Amino acid sequence: MRQAEISRETKETRISMVLALDGTGQSDVSTGVGFLDHMLTHIARHGLFDLKVSAQGDLHIDAHHTVEDIGICLGKAFAQAIAAGPKGGAGLARFGHAVAPMDEALAEASVDISGRPFLVFRADFPQGRVGEFDAELVEEFFRAFAVNARVTLHLSARYGNNVHHIIEGLFKAFARAMREGVRLDPRVTDVPSTKGMLEQ
Repeated sequence: MRQAEISRETKETRISMVLALDGTGQSDVSTGVGFLDHMLTHIARHGLFDLKVSAQGDLHIDAHHTVEDIGICLGKAFAQAIAAGPKGGAGLARFGHAVAPMDEALAEASVDISGRPFLVFRADFPQGRVGEFDAELVEEFFRAFAVNARVTLHLSARYGNNVHHIIEGLFKAFARAMREGVRLDPRVTDVPSTKGMLEQ
């Protein structure tokens, strides 16, 4: 089973998470940040991952620590779940790409499950907040994810006017790209790299 269970406790947050890569899109998410719950549910549903998240954070300050630390945990969960699969990543599709429309907005995600952490994030948000959620935390979430999952991740919002739609499009595109990247291809019997290993 390609799954992982993560626990993280600091003076700022307490998080538990269970992720199954080969799921059906079921989710049980409670972070104290409503908009983030909504986005994590999209990751599960559109990635066909089963995801449970419980988090308590210092929301009396703001949502920054909670959002970033959940990104850290999700990245670690993906890395562990992938490592629980065939040795060395054998059979892994490795690359994933998706474009997701959300009404007037269009978002794109490309991922390389390479062992080399890197994030390129290109998105302009016409409004700084969605309700109480600070839009700048989206980049913080995905940076924390990419570093801890050890993936190269490119995310871009091609266009859009509504910040909710732009962010939701980014999360949906990310979910579909990850779904494609973690797929096991029975035709690939070796590690998907000419090096014979994914970078560590």
